[in-house]
Amino acid sequence: MLEKLAKQTAVYGISTIVVRFLSYLLTPYYTRIFGQETYGIVTDVYALIPLALTLLTMGMESSYFRFSAKAEEAGGDVKAAKRRLFATTWGITSLAAAVFFLVMAFFRDGIAHAMGEAYVSHPEYVVWVGLIILFDVWACIPFSRLREQGRAMTFVGLKAFNVVLNVALAFGFGAAGLFATEFGVGWVFVANLAASAVTWLAILTTVDRTVPKINWALLAAVFAYSLPLLVGGLAGTANEFIDRQLIKYLVPEGSMAQLGIYGAITKIAVVMMLFYQMYRLAAEPFFLSNFKKSDFVQMNAAALKYYVMASMLIFLGIALFRDVFALIVGQDFREGIFILPVVLGANVLTGVWLNLSFWYKREERTSLAIVVTGSGLVAMFAFGMWLIPLWGYYGAAWARLASESAMVAVSWWLNRRYFPTPYDWRRIGEYVAVALVVFAACEAVSSCAGNMFVSYAFNIVLFALYAVYLVRRERIDLGAMFRAFLHR
Repeated sequence: MLEKLAKQTAVYGISTIVVRFLSYLLTPYYTRIFGQETYGIVTDVYALIPLALTLLTMGMESSYFRFSAKAEEAGGDVKAAKRRLFATTWGITSLAAAVFFLVMAFFRDGIAHAMGEAYVSHPEYVVWVGLIILFDVWACIPFSRLREQGRAMTFVGLKAFNVVLNVALAFGFGAAGLFATEFGVGWVFVANLAASAVTWLAILTTVDRTVPKINWALLAAVFAYSLPLLVGGLAGTANEFIDRQLIKYLVPEGSMAQLGIYGAITKIAVVMMLFYQMYRLAAEPFFLSNFKKSDFVQMNAAALKYYVMASMLIFLGIALFRDVFALIVGQDFREGIFILPVVLGANVLTGVWLNLSFWYKREERTSLAIVVTGSGLVAMFAFGMWLIPLWGYYGAAWARLASESAMVAVSWWLNRRYFPTPYDWRRIGEYVAVALVVFAACEAVSSCAGNMFVSYAFNIVLFALYAVYLVRRERIDLGAMFRAFLHR
């Protein structure tokens, strides 16, 4: 069964890498045409959008997966039950998004003032961003339905279409000189809005003539499951993006410039986040299916170990050669490249506590999500309030790492207490420790060698040795894996 997860991860993975790569073409582009403060607006807005999406989707994605599995387990007219579930979850999220947009449009001036001085002269930015959120929420449950149905290629095709259109419009607007007009960075949001609206129209072709229609009795049951996920999801999303807001409000001077640098550097960790995202897309519906407890426990334990192995390889691959990755962003933003290893470490931990969360979603003890993400949010605020005024965006990176560490620690304790799973913590800890030793050794040689070619050669050798060590330690037959891949 782990082969099925690996195959799904590969399908989502290869396609997600291509799609996200196209999307991240905007980072080197924007960081070369915008200054630090202007790019700070882009970073700020795209840190707030995920919070709005989490609020308005209300945990209905995970609920849709879980209740679809329960419909199959219950038997009867499964197709009708799933259609009713789809119409209900789509209906409530669509209604919430419409109300949210009307509020944003009506109070745009007040919202612009609350967001900061950079937005006061352009309250229309609030309306454009509100429309992006509206169409993205309207498309969210249909996209979840594609994942639940295993229609990975359709899912990825539509996501790719969205990104290609967004990137094409952004480059087109730049070529037309629109970013140099008074509306300026607002054209970034216009490009995104056009892509979101057209994607929503396209995904309507996949809904089999189902219309959003709320079954209130079903919604009550679904919402009882999703409410803790909503609260926990808000805290989790805040953990991921609130560091940007803390920079904006806690840095004494030049906060938007620091926000721009921080946003650009976190984008460099693209490979790590790609791996996390493709794994989540495949693993969430997979682990929330109706496996026996014994099968679930064994698969989840094995999945975490292999996730950590892959993550540490990616960590070393980016951290050891971060000067090369720094070329992704414009020259004005490269001064912050020294925070990249800390950002990567936080991203590794994000995937760890994702694995540790599947059991309580499966057992419908979703209230524990609040405990986990709440602990992370407390850590984020505690360390952020302390470190960001002192170190600026470097403090934000450490606050993020502290937040992710807190969530892993609490998730580990809950798992040991309520749902013991035989994770091979000794082996996992060994792989992490060896990777950190490799990183420390490479840093020491780099600081002493004084020659870029010598240090890079040393880094390549140690990175290769670490990869060989993982393969030999796990007795992985790479030849068999390659042959199996070709056979498929």
